Amino acid sequence: MKKWMYVISVGSMLAVFLFFYTTHLKEADIAEKARIEKKAREDAEIKAKKDEREAQARKDAADRAAKRDADEKEKEAQKVAAYKADVKKIQDSLDDHNAKADEYAKLISRLDIELNNLRAAKERLNRDAFDVAKQVEAARVEKRTSELEIQRVTDMIAKRAVDSSLTRPPELPKPPSS
Repeated sequence: MKKWMYVISVGSMLAVFLFFYTTHLKEADIAEKARIEKKAREDAEIKAKKDEREAQARKDAADRAAKRDADEKEKEAQKVAAYKADVKKIQDSLDDHNAKADEYAKLISRLDIELNNLRAAKERLNRDAFDVAKQVEAARVEKRTSELEIQRVTDMIAKRAVDSSLTRPPELPKPPSS
């Protein structure tokens, strides 16, 4: 019986241990399930918050991207408008300058024609003045020639007159000589 004592005491202790162990195991299972469930809820909450934050971040990023795109489009539109305004300003200036250039070209051609007419008139007047000067000089030469001719004729007449017997007084008869 002494042997059985060892078996019964160890067996009863084993039974008590198993009773407490199974109870504890069930409680530990329940606690583990509760912990796992709590962990799953916390993970789900964290995931939901994370998803919510990510969704909010995506929404904010999309809003910022949309705002940035809108700003870029607005800036691009302003650049295009400014470029078009500059191009229009340059084109207007070019048109004005071309109009002025055409006007000046017409003025230049008109002034060239007038200058050519004036040069022709000047040439004509110079030719006329030269012809008049030539005629005046020819008249002077002719006057001088006629004056010389008159002087020559006068000298000739004077010489004839001097040589003529009519211009000499008759000789007085010589008084009779007595």
